[in-house]
Amino acid sequence: MLDEPVDLPEGTVVDLVPVDEGDDLDDAERARLHAALDAARAELARGESIDAAVVLDELRSRAR
Repeated sequence: MLDEPVDLPEGTVVDLVPVDEGDDLDDAERARLHAALDAARAELARGESIDAAVVLDELRSRAR
């Protein structure tokens, strides 16, 4: 991470890499997250989902 100016010669090739600091989930929270994701995938596989456009329309109508 560059927190200050860097003097590089003209034409220097620089690789930019995103910093991924991860998350702060503990083991129990991560297990609950993965269980919820598995349950959601199962619901989708069974066709138990609502189109995002329908949800957004409902939310917008409530805001009026």
